[in-house]
Amino acid sequence: MKKIFQTSIAILSVILVLSACSGQKNTVSNNVSRGKFVGTWTLNNVSYDGLVQNAVQNVFDQAPPEAFAGSTWKLTNSGNGVYTLSNGTSQTIFWSVYNGGSTGTQFQFKKLYEGDKAKNVAEGYRLDIASNNGSTMTLKSPVAIGSGGTGYIIYSFTKSN
Repeated sequence: MKKIFQTSIAILSVILVLSACSGQKNTVSNNVSRGKFVGTWTLNNVSYDGLVQNAVQNVFDQAPPEAFAGSTWKLTNSGNGVYTLSNGTSQTIFWSVYNGGSTGTQFQFKKLYEGDKAKNVAEGYRLDIASNNGSTMTLKSPVAIGSGGTGYIIYSFTKSN
């Protein structure tokens, strides 16, 4: 009888611990809905946190961060999109919102070239979503710095439509 009681207590303890842990995993504090991204956005400002200007020479395998200032990003509900730099250079993308990141919710996109299908493109970019209220948006791109820390390139957008 004593052994059955001890086994029952042990099983209940394990169930209690597992249920407590699983409740925490399901809590996501900063989910941002996909709908808040749909539309045309203008990247108004590129700034830095923990980095000096010109420390990063190239972002998105394309140009210096400052070259993206003034760019427009057209994002459709289907995930298709295009960004156009102020010099006229355009890039087709496929974008989505990633809710499983260790740093929270992230905006992710893949560059698409003529004939590419998004499902066949394995490489892309993820930016942390600092804020998005549907009319302004701030995305942060983490950059590893020499002392083991992280700096950020900060992209500030306003919605055009």
